[in-house]
Amino acid sequence: MSDPTPVIDDLREESEEVDRLVAGLDPARWALPTPAAGWTVAHQIAHLAWTDHSALLAVTDADGFRTLVEGALNAPHTFVDEGAEEYAGAAPADLLARWREGRAALEKALREAPAGARFPWYGPPMSAASMATARLMETWAHGQDIADTIGVMRPPGARLRHVARLGVRTRDFAYGVHGLTPPAEPFRVELVGPGGELWAHGPEDAPQRVTGPALDFCLLVTRRAHRADLALTADGPDADRWLDIAQAFAGPPGGGREPKGDTAR
Repeated sequence: MSDPTPVIDDLREESEEVDRLVAGLDPARWALPTPAAGWTVAHQIAHLAWTDHSALLAVTDADGFRTLVEGALNAPHTFVDEGAEEYAGAAPADLLARWREGRAALEKALREAPAGARFPWYGPPMSAASMATARLMETWAHGQDIADTIGVMRPPGARLRHVARLGVRTRDFAYGVHGLTPPAEPFRVELVGPGGELWAHGPEDAPQRVTGPALDFCLLVTRRAHRADLALTADGPDADRWLDIAQAFAGPPGGGREPKGDTAR
């Protein structure tokens, strides 16, 4: 049974890093458009606040979360945007306070969750560790959108290992949301971490594999960059197909990002 404490600690640090990106922005910069079509900086923080609230309900109020799921099923392609829009109308100071309060409540609930408990989600049910990993992945991804918008370079760090691992574990889910049958055999995924270390997943003798920088893989599975702009290599037809559809988040895949046409990372 996985101890959720380390990833919950990393989720807190990731959230605090994104918080620092926006805490000093004047209201005009909260209204800047981000790479996500139709979303401002305020929408990015609103989405994190809204999703943290959803996660809190999943952990503490199964009936309340079930109501959210019913809404999602009734509007599968718009409910995420609607949630962000609902929160984004608040003044920046109020929105930031709401996110801070909500993520603190979620952190407390995850730390106090019974060992072995599993919670409903928009995808498969999750443990406390998996829920914290999913929240860290989203926080990092939306933080990347904000950083790109305001022109801040965020050096990749060790917390990316959670995003990379989730990206590997959601391989079959990605096939499923595209109506495809997942390959029967696992892939080997070898990623070079921020410090030059190797992050390896899957059997060493797997005939199909993906290799490249961990940052690029994380940008791919969060759909923050187009595959054409990333230095990832696939060996094998199924692995190659996966890089076109990979996603580490629940819900529909959306349109993704257009290629920039620049030299690969």
